[in-house]
Amino acid sequence: MNKIDKVWIIDFGSQYTQLIARRIRELSVYSEIVLPDITAKEIKQKSVSALVLSGGPASVIENKAPDIDKNILDLDIPILGICYGLQLIARHFDGKIHSGKKREYGKSKLQFNKNHKLFTGVKSGTQVWMSHGDHIDQLPKGFEIISESENRAPAALVNDDKKIYGIQFHPEVEHTIDGMTILDNFLTIIAGLSKNWTPQHFIDNKISEIRKAVGDKKVLMALSGGVDSSVMAVLLDRALGKNCTAVFINNGLLRLNEDDKVVKQLQDKLNIPVEMHDYSVRFLRALEGVTDPEEKRKIIGNVFIEVFEKITERHQDFDFLAQGTLYPDVIESRSVKGKSEVIKSHHNVGGLPERMKLKLIEPFNSLFKDEVRAIGRELGINQFILGRHPFPGPGLGVRIPGEITQEKLDLLKKADNIFIKELRKSGEYDRVWQAFVVLIPVKTVGVMGDQRTYENVVALRAVNSSDGMTADWSKLPAELLARVSNRIVNEIQGINRVVYDITSKPPGTIEWE
Repeated sequence: MNKIDKVWIIDFGSQYTQLIARRIRELSVYSEIVLPDITAKEIKQKSVSALVLSGGPASVIENKAPDIDKNILDLDIPILGICYGLQLIARHFDGKIHSGKKREYGKSKLQFNKNHKLFTGVKSGTQVWMSHGDHIDQLPKGFEIISESENRAPAALVNDDKKIYGIQFHPEVEHTIDGMTILDNFLTIIAGLSKNWTPQHFIDNKISEIRKAVGDKKVLMALSGGVDSSVMAVLLDRALGKNCTAVFINNGLLRLNEDDKVVKQLQDKLNIPVEMHDYSVRFLRALEGVTDPEEKRKIIGNVFIEVFEKITERHQDFDFLAQGTLYPDVIESRSVKGKSEVIKSHHNVGGLPERMKLKLIEPFNSLFKDEVRAIGRELGINQFILGRHPFPGPGLGVRIPGEITQEKLDLLKKADNIFIKELRKSGEYDRVWQAFVVLIPVKTVGVMGDQRTYENVVALRAVNSSDGMTADWSKLPAELLARVSNRIVNEIQGINRVVYDITSKPPGTIEWE
């Protein structure tokens, strides 16, 4: 297996930590997010090439401020501290920090005190994004200031002897104009890392890793028919061939006729034989009367496990279960030592119950969605499959706030089908990252013909994103929205109002639950 350079990002709870990981990977360097309790010994054992200390909401002068193993700063590997990370470094080297009444938040201009390789190709006066309340009053030992903000506050500190660098601004956000250049300078000029994080490298290494882990044993592969599981199916088929069996579960929460479409797509277009099992009644029965979104997600996840237990009872020779968990699923489902909020639980994150003897294979649990698509293109999968919009593991269960019933599902499936068909017909489908319909648990008065109606409301949702971590609402043409609205209220009895969701992420999430 070819060795790749590895950057670890120590996460102190910043809303931008995942974005740092994405930006580093965009520069073809592998990055991974780890917890603050990581030790210097673990970093050495894993042959980490460089470290980034993220920002965070805490103040380093608080009594219980998150910290790191002090030995990390003596590892002799390049370290970049961002915002909170810079202040933490300053504190460890006896710098003085105070919490100011005046925060630096928003756009600022960098003024360079001297030329430095961290800012190669960047001109003094470049725009950066600030977001901090603490300020460095006294320079930490061994460091020098190479840049200041418009307010003459230290914006970049360096200690070239120890290969430790700190910046008070956020290079990972779009508002920092030369942020990618600065990150690239740290990774390549300062740390000397190779840009060898490529789709083909991932495929070669992952196939080798899977073959080594599985040997001649057999894998049960859980498929949803979405981009992630379709790419996983091809990858595992290439790695294991007939020792991998694809299983598709109809949980009753799929889009209109999706069960048949998925099986046909996998078998006809990807040449992957699929076993299909219909457990829709079981899922809906378990969800009866449940309205809390987290409880719904957990019930769906638990029933999935129960279903796979039953399937494995029939296939006694399986040793592994494969599923298409992505990195954002892992990130959003965990709490970083109480510092980062759990956004939502994902039904395929959290491991298997002890009574289930299958070992877990998640080949994409370190990847973002766009990286999976790049892997798929390298594997030769056609664009129709790779271009499909993301579909949540709990399916339409998170697009029906409140209790889920068969009647509600039928309405939502029909409305969603109209929206997606019109998007494809108009050419807008491939211009948005994800689009869907939500059935709102509200009824409103309407007039159809000469009759008063009191029926359901649906919301159209369309967003643009690269990885689902942040998203902007899509500015779809008014005539398209009008056509979709007209078709839904005229063709679906039970819906008399259509609204369009124009909330970005943050502050909202992409899905409603």
